[in-house]
Amino acid sequence: MSDVFDDEVDAEPTISIGDYLKSVEEEELEADLILGGDEGKECTYGKGYVKRQAIFSCLTCTPDGNAGVCTACSLVCHDGHEILELWTKRNFRCDCGNSKFGEVYCKLLASKDVENTENMYNHNFKGTYCTCDLPYPDPNVEEQVEMIQCCICEDWFHEEHIGLQSGDKIPRDEEGEPLYEDFICQGCSVICSFLTCYPQIISAPDPSDTGKEKAVENTVLISSDTLDDDSSSTVSCLSNTKSLTVPGEGDAEAVIKGCSEVAGPSTNCIIGGTIENLPDTGNSKPLFLSKGWREFLCRCGKCSDLYAQRRISFLLDKEDSIAEYEKMGEQKRNENIQKLEGAELNFMNNLGHVEKMEILSGIADMKNEIFSFLESSDPSKPVTTADVQQLFENLAKKRKRSN
Repeated sequence: MSDVFDDEVDAEPTISIGDYLKSVEEEELEADLILGGDEGKECTYGKGYVKRQAIFSCLTCTPDGNAGVCTACSLVCHDGHEILELWTKRNFRCDCGNSKFGEVYCKLLASKDVENTENMYNHNFKGTYCTCDLPYPDPNVEEQVEMIQCCICEDWFHEEHIGLQSGDKIPRDEEGEPLYEDFICQGCSVICSFLTCYPQIISAPDPSDTGKEKAVENTVLISSDTLDDDSSSTVSCLSNTKSLTVPGEGDAEAVIKGCSEVAGPSTNCIIGGTIENLPDTGNSKPLFLSKGWREFLCRCGKCSDLYAQRRISFLLDKEDSIAEYEKMGEQKRNENIQKLEGAELNFMNNLGHVEKMEILSGIADMKNEIFSFLESSDPSKPVTTADVQQLFENLAKKRKRSN
């Protein structure tokens, strides 16, 4: 009988305090990365069209899903409303309180334009995603399926709906982590067909080919006859990629560094003018692009004009990428942690010896009380609010007796 009871106890899901605190820290980090370091204290409208920021849709105020608000407005102006978290959007200006909200005004910044004409909206603002136009999370599905965001249209897609052809795989490592930095959906790959003019090094490697040298087919789409003498370095850079191993995450940075001069502003086209003769896009398919792929893009006049015509000039802006946005968010997070630690240290340094000893003694008492509680509690039972209240009451009694 005791063995059966032990088996039931063992079957109960348990988690250590260390693991719990680690999970909380990971959730906080994820939130900080999404918010990009925005503390949500002021409306971002005054900053104009922000290159990238966290955006929310309020279905209570705008049920048609035709408006987006910043973090601060979602917390202050739309507290208690039905809010959709849209992750991040590019080149967006907070709509809160404009004409789309009727008589509802922004509590943080009342004076705003009637409409933000440069904002872009899609069905995500209504709470639906992918080509299937279903909500996320889907209330009709018990286990939610992971979705991937297109870096062009910024819509989210279920893996089974991205249009992979037979035999194609999403590039992932053995642990299931992505081996690519950005994804371009099947629809947007049409306007990004020029990417096929670049060496295959720009595409994330197939997991089955990791560590193998493979020749890059059709990587050099230009010949020395089509370029002038000043473009010889371009031919050399592209031609040399044939001897490269398909890059992993670290290798790509080395390749980018070596080709940085070629990919920089220039009057010469890296792909030798083939931008004018783009390949047939009849059989478009999704693209998975490796780390730092934007650095390879040609910045000559013709290519820049093409990006502008197709409204994708943002690809040349390093700060537009999610990777750079998250990097900035993590940097701001670390800066805030350092400020907080500095403030705590200054607080302790400004105290006298007696005050310091009282604080340290209080911390020790709490630590001992929590340890005693955990040692005497039944591990098969959950910790209740009453248990926590009792713990602090016992601590207060001990402190009172010691005084």
